[in-house]
Amino acid sequence: MKRLHIHMAVEDLPRSIGFYSALFAAEPAVVKADYAKWMLEDPRVNFAISTRGRQPGLDHLGIQVENSGELQEVYARLHKAGGEVIEQGATACCYAKSEKSWIDDPAGIAWETFLTTGESVDYGDGTGERAVRVAHEKQSACCVPQAAPVATASACCDS
Repeated sequence: MKRLHIHMAVEDLPRSIGFYSALFAAEPAVVKADYAKWMLEDPRVNFAISTRGRQPGLDHLGIQVENSGELQEVYARLHKAGGEVIEQGATACCYAKSEKSWIDDPAGIAWETFLTTGESVDYGDGTGERAVRVAHEKQSACCVPQAAPVATASACCDS
């Protein structure tokens, strides 16, 4: 059975742990200095928070599977969905060993599909995740809305 994965970036981990523990009526299954994770059954979700995000808010979404057959099924769906699939393979991320792939959805939200194969003492380097986000940022960076009006139009955004 698959499980939805949600990873939120937070500024204040202890305060966020308190908030989500109350919201879910459950303590986290994993707590580290920069990370916490709840493995909830109702709703069936792997909900993680960390101080490792660039901005507070949604970091990424994902689908966690329980076996390699489900992983291959979800990988096939990724390829059918279109877009660049980053096949990260075996990796350590979020204090776990996993087999995973990444893709950005049409809105630019990073999605991971993964099978957890064990625990890790390290958070991991996020290599595959960064590759997906870097590719997306290069495609959209020139036309990101500016915080203040710009005197001259950017050549890359002219139609």
